[in-house]
Amino acid sequence: MQALRHFLLAVQFFSRIPVTGRLAAWAGWSPELQRQSAAHLPGVGWLVGLWAGLLLAGTGWALQSNPWMPLMAAAIATLGTLWLTGGFHEDGLADVADGLGGMAPPERALEIMKDSRVGAYGVMALVMALLTKVALTAGVLAALRPVPAALLVGCVHVLSRFAPLALMRHLPHVGLAATSKTLHIAGRQLDGKGLLVGAAWCLPALLLLCRLHDPYLLPGLLIAAVATTWLLQRWLRQRLGGMTGDCLGACQQFNELAMLLAAVVTLGRLS
Repeated sequence: MQALRHFLLAVQFFSRIPVTGRLAAWAGWSPELQRQSAAHLPGVGWLVGLWAGLLLAGTGWALQSNPWMPLMAAAIATLGTLWLTGGFHEDGLADVADGLGGMAPPERALEIMKDSRVGAYGVMALVMALLTKVALTAGVLAALRPVPAALLVGCVHVLSRFAPLALMRHLPHVGLAATSKTLHIAGRQLDGKGLLVGAAWCLPALLLLCRLHDPYLLPGLLIAAVATTWLLQRWLRQRLGGMTGDCLGACQQFNELAMLLAAVVTLGRLS
């Protein structure tokens, strides 16, 4: 039951799915509960992935005779995930781009990242990330039938949300404590138990991807995720000396894009 409380707190924090009233009262809240809920981020990915998959498969089925179907379905699925999450991770990507896009020292970069205004680097990163995401999702849908494509995209949402946990495990939190909105989530490094909880959420996604009957697909996705997370970890350690909540959002976005790209490249070899 404690694990369910942690999951509900994760849903409440990482999405716009309402957890209110008696359910919220039963889940409770404390800084320690909020911190432990971070391990269930891939579990929230199942909800987001299911929603994205339903939109992708449903639009693909409804517009199957339309030559613009892959692009339209990908755009609708992407809009759906933005609505469900409130653009939570995309906001982190934009803030990281603003803070680290120039050559500002770490202290100044952290101040820029906490500014609610979006600068030129943030706008460029956000626009390009969304356009790339739509294009890659359309590429997946063009290579697969709607249902397998929806399955793949849904699993990517789950697996990409494990990467921030790895970042929390290996990097200290260096955000400004007075203004941080994620201090209770990322304020302390994730322990091994939390990493195992996140991995348990990912295991069904790995098994489902094995059913797509492409022996290169799953290894390609995992290599892309590991390489992206490792490179981002090195970059953040050099530039900031650690990570912030915004860095976790950027990590999820980079991993989602990297795995979609790996999927398109892997599936493209069959065409």
